[in-house]
Amino acid sequence: MSYDPEKEHLTIPDAEQLVTAKAQNIFDQNLEKKTNLKFSTGKRLRARIRVLEAEVAEFQSSESARLYGLTSEVERAVAKAISEENGHRLYRLIKPLHPADFADLIERHSYTERRLLVTIVGKNFDPEILAELDEAVREEIIPYLSNEVLSSSLASLPTDDTIGVFGGLGEEEQERLLSSISEDGRILVEEGLAYEEDTAGRLMQREVVSVPRNWTVGQTVDFLRISSELPVDFYDIFILDRDRSPLGKLSLSNLLRTKRPVLVEDIMERKFHRVLVHMDQEDVAMLFRKYGLVSAPVVDEKEKLVGMITVDDVVDVIDEEAEEDLMRLGGVVEDDLHGSLVSTTRLRFSWLAINLMTAILASVVIGAFGATIEKMVALAVLMPLVASMGGNAGTQSLTVAVRALAMRELTTTNASKFVIKETAVGFFNGVVFACIAGIVSWLWFGDLQIAAVLATAMIINLIIAGLFGALIPIGLKRLNFDPAIGSSVFVTTVTDVVGFLSFLGLAAYFLI
Repeated sequence: MSYDPEKEHLTIPDAEQLVTAKAQNIFDQNLEKKTNLKFSTGKRLRARIRVLEAEVAEFQSSESARLYGLTSEVERAVAKAISEENGHRLYRLIKPLHPADFADLIERHSYTERRLLVTIVGKNFDPEILAELDEAVREEIIPYLSNEVLSSSLASLPTDDTIGVFGGLGEEEQERLLSSISEDGRILVEEGLAYEEDTAGRLMQREVVSVPRNWTVGQTVDFLRISSELPVDFYDIFILDRDRSPLGKLSLSNLLRTKRPVLVEDIMERKFHRVLVHMDQEDVAMLFRKYGLVSAPVVDEKEKLVGMITVDDVVDVIDEEAEEDLMRLGGVVEDDLHGSLVSTTRLRFSWLAINLMTAILASVVIGAFGATIEKMVALAVLMPLVASMGGNAGTQSLTVAVRALAMRELTTTNASKFVIKETAVGFFNGVVFACIAGIVSWLWFGDLQIAAVLATAMIINLIIAGLFGALIPIGLKRLNFDPAIGSSVFVTTVTDVVGFLSFLGLAAYFLI
């Protein structure tokens, strides 16, 4: 083969082009791989970010629950975890909750969901949850707890909370739980249950901090530091004589500000309020509210110290009493939000039956004026106005009276003044609304006489509503009945009967 310079010259660029093409191809392949890898990595990264965002949101919900209680976000997250049967996430959500919030969460769910919420925490079940739960719900979930959890929970609770847990259970369940606690604890619970319900004896806790009168501040402080049998929370130290009768009380703030050699007898408060063990819990709450107490000693008939009541217990009592009054005003014996269908129906039946009897009485009054109503159809249209206005006005006076009696603000001293005031309020409101109703009636039916009868009947009924709205609760209180029970039924009956009787009676006399 001969050498051809021209050919050689032409083959060099071709070789260079070939090399360049191959290099470009390799570069493009590497770039495509990198692009695909980058795209895949970015996709995985975005997915990971979404997971982290969900975890952050869950964490924030948990922290929000820790700071602000049971929020709607936490509730929705818990419901979602329950529906997805995600036990790990559910545990992470409920773990930060305060016992009171966890108790609310349990109460808001169904039977099967409550069981899951209780069992998932296992041995980490907080004893305070039992004290915070509604009685019906507490009795429902106790069988879900193991004997080990129950015994440790009841042992760690203060005696007042333990007695509160036992008090809402049946006898068989009480016996079963008593067998799971120590002998000393069982004795304290049995003694507490021996007191009547809704008394200071049931409300008090047996763990008390007391010292003899001849101790110094230094001895007392050392005692508080080394004793292992002190209550979890306490605010006052009670100074006792040899017979264990309280001579005075010493606040922790006063103790810590005083020098060690000073006798506690020299700095104690000698004027303090004692609570008798059989005092009604409503009276105890009134005592705390009136004098701004944070704790008070409980004594028996011999003036010996048997326990103490703290302000947190009294807050619960105030809530219970207010709830009780509100329920009874509505004809409901007790809070049946968590009760069964049968028990709720049975509890409400009696007051509905009484309401039926009173409604029949009002119907009898209407029936007596049947001929009058037949002659003037306008009477049938307008008479509900009179009865309705009277019922509402009577309920207003009744509510004020019941609350004032419960707060000890309405007594024999100012009862007559209160009755006169409510009657006057009824009169002035009656005049104002009589004018309004009369004008409406005149424009509606074009009859001035009917308008005058309506206005007169309304004034009469609102006066009666104010009078009996005040008198009925006071009268029931004088007869030693709870004024919250039955007052609304009687007041409604009075205003219905008087309203129909006055309106139809005046119409029959002047118009027929």
